[in-house]
Amino acid sequence: MNDIAPILFASGKRQLHLLPDMANRHGLIAGATGTGKTISLKVLAESFSAIGVPVFLADVKGDLASICTPGELTPKIEERIKNLNLSDFTFQGFPTAVWDIFGKLGHPVRTTISDMGPLLLARLLDLNETQSGVLQMIFRIADDKGTLLIDLKDLKAMLKYVGDNAAEFTTEYGNISKPTIGAIQRGLLSIEEQGGDQFFGEPAMDIHDMIRFNENGMGYVNVLAAEQLINSPGLYSTFLLWLLSELFEELPEVGDLERPKIVFFFDEAHLLFNDVPDALLNKIEQVVRLVRSKGVGVYFITQNPIDIPDTVLGQLGNKVQHALRAFTPKEQAAIKAAASTFRPNPELTVAEAILDLRVGEALVSFLDKDGRPSIVERALVLPPRSRIGTITPDDRAQLISTSVMNRKYEAVTDRESAYEMLQRHAEQRLSASEAAAAADEKAKRDAGYKTPNTPAKASTRRRDTTMEKATKSFMTSVGRQIGREVVRGLLGSLMKK
Repeated sequence: MNDIAPILFASGKRQLHLLPDMANRHGLIAGATGTGKTISLKVLAESFSAIGVPVFLADVKGDLASICTPGELTPKIEERIKNLNLSDFTFQGFPTAVWDIFGKLGHPVRTTISDMGPLLLARLLDLNETQSGVLQMIFRIADDKGTLLIDLKDLKAMLKYVGDNAAEFTTEYGNISKPTIGAIQRGLLSIEEQGGDQFFGEPAMDIHDMIRFNENGMGYVNVLAAEQLINSPGLYSTFLLWLLSELFEELPEVGDLERPKIVFFFDEAHLLFNDVPDALLNKIEQVVRLVRSKGVGVYFITQNPIDIPDTVLGQLGNKVQHALRAFTPKEQAAIKAAASTFRPNPELTVAEAILDLRVGEALVSFLDKDGRPSIVERALVLPPRSRIGTITPDDRAQLISTSVMNRKYEAVTDRESAYEMLQRHAEQRLSASEAAAAADEKAKRDAGYKTPNTPAKASTRRRDTTMEKATKSFMTSVGRQIGREVVRGLLGSLMKK
């Protein structure tokens, strides 16, 4: 039996609660800009933290890290407390960890090229089908030989190496053209210019560091500083998808729990599905469907439900719909589509209500104890208990400096990987080539050969053979670096053993 109290979220004709044991059935928060989505997100995040559920969320406007600080009574909040008859309402802060890909506003978040895998990296680089296929070959060669790709310089070195020696890999792996290699290299340059190179490196993020609790058993709220990141939509959406895939691959199967192990809020969710290939969309749909059994709840935040593909939208059982605007025929059609996603209420015309909702009001439908969507109801969302607005730089600095994560992730490490190995190989191959040339000249002199202008075919063949042997010797030695079969998960991420 579930002893955890239901989460009070909003109140209309009756109080509306989210059941903790249904929270991993995923959810949606939708509505136009300025209608209250951020408050709804914050109230849910606070409520999950209070019942011992860690949370991850992306702070795209810079106003979510303030969840660490108790709120203050303002006239608007006082009015809402009174309207909702919240006699026991108190302000409080929640345990918070701040993260940042760029390492400026939180603990650095990194992964390795090998960990991310070719599927997500191809999306990040915006590659076409042919280019994505060649990138998969590059990863396959690296995986087969046990070559670690940690950062961008490793991948660049591997691309150059395979491109320069394409003929040696074509038979086993397929055609690898230099123009395609060049297109991938240009994509990497674009990512570097966006600051994405800081995302690849070590120490890599351990997903379990986001599933933490304070001394009172409250779940940590992990806030990703995304004000700068959101300016690179591809990097933003791919990073969040990678993080979700890590949760899926790393957490064990647990079935239905009395509360989720972690809740993942995916803000600006439309960016995830913009121009996504069908093959990747199918895999995203699978991850969303299957991650529930890992105890993970995923909540998408976007302006309109039609931003979410039907295959994913159909899995989102808990829905919060704020006001939408309808000034064009397309927007009017979107209102009807949004209304159709709810279980009808005979006392409510949903399409009209969506247009009529005030700021802070929402249409709410949560799953009942049997997993069925409840009848949609119009209600006023509770105010957050934490501060509304931003935190000061001093507050943020204190969050970073006092966290145990600060010591773990601040210093960058750069162990030997593909770049160093391939550089050493190039030096060895040059030495082997020079030695072969010297041996040829000596052999000619010993034999009294005196036609230096005539191409020495036998000599050239011997030199080529020496290079091939050096290449094979190098790849064999590199293969011993990992010494195990590489296994990749559903979204191509490297699975740890």
